[in-house]
Amino acid sequence: MRVAIIHDWLVTIAGAEKVLAEIIALYPDADLFSMVDFLSDSQRMALSGKMATISFIQSLPKARTKYRTYLPLMPLAVEQFDLSAYDLIISSSHAVAKGVITGPDQVHICYCHSPIRYAWDMQSQYLEEAGLAKGLKSWVARVLLHRIRNWDYRTANGVDHFISNSDYIARRINKVYRRSADTIYPNVAVEDFPLKAEKEDFYLAASRMVPYKKIDLIVRAFSKMPDKKLIVIGDGPQFEKVKQAAAPNILIMGYQSFEILRDHMQRARAFIFAAEEDFGIMPVEAQACGTPVIAFSKGGVLETVVDGKTGVFFHEQTEKSIQAAVGRFEQEFQFDPDAIRLHACSFSTERFKTQFKSFVEQKSEEFFQFRKIEHV
Repeated sequence: MRVAIIHDWLVTIAGAEKVLAEIIALYPDADLFSMVDFLSDSQRMALSGKMATISFIQSLPKARTKYRTYLPLMPLAVEQFDLSAYDLIISSSHAVAKGVITGPDQVHICYCHSPIRYAWDMQSQYLEEAGLAKGLKSWVARVLLHRIRNWDYRTANGVDHFISNSDYIARRINKVYRRSADTIYPNVAVEDFPLKAEKEDFYLAASRMVPYKKIDLIVRAFSKMPDKKLIVIGDGPQFEKVKQAAAPNILIMGYQSFEILRDHMQRARAFIFAAEEDFGIMPVEAQACGTPVIAFSKGGVLETVVDGKTGVFFHEQTEKSIQAAVGRFEQEFQFDPDAIRLHACSFSTERFKTQFKSFVEQKSEEFFQFRKIEHV
């Protein structure tokens, strides 16, 4: 089959791009499409060196750094791609990629990381974080998001089969699009995170420092537990805010190499995770090291952490809730690093590739067999 793969935007190699990389590995002859492609040569190697066919968004002013501000134009942009020459279209979508136009003789399978978060149930949170909760700009933003919601709902009809990255996202897909989805968990490179059974007396938080990751909340919680050491790895817009909230028992390391991050994951007493994520790869990476996770009990982490066996949950995004969870972790539980590692291996890259390829082959075969029957 002639295969096209379309991804929202290519500006870094994060969780969604790691999934994309494995899809490309399964279909190396596929053509790649994206709203923008600003990957460096070294980053592109993760995608087998593949260049994307891009949209007009790439040529707009400051698109490299301000590409998200062009979201209102992206529905138009994605609809300009001509994919009529392809039999199978695979979209990797958390924004607009699934809205590509396809025909009745093509099968479109969408790996959905999430419906557009800032247009649906997380709109209020994103407007607040962007400083657009009030005023004229707020109303303009709300009108644009309303139009994007209408477009997003309509274009779900162009997808033949949805794959969700967690049951949590499958429920969101059902809520937003009224469509069912089969869950195939994202690939986690557990082989890159070797087990280390001996742990040291510090806790670790690591993330890009943006509001919804709640790194500042974790730091404030540990600032009031002076007898417990916290190490924080990561950078981002909230770095200074996080740094200012840190007490002497907290070390803010900023951005670090993969090797340093992995070393701390292996040695940490526990990994602290306070975000509501669709899946959450880093908690699985920590567990691959045999490190238990103390996590906020909402989102995909409920499917990757086993309470009392591979980690401990807290139920509110508050300082007191984190502090109580740390207390329970230290007083009530004994964790087996080998068992934690074994659990993490159920989210391996090989498992993802096997499940994804089997799903695509099955649905494609059913589709084209049906088309043959129609033509008889």
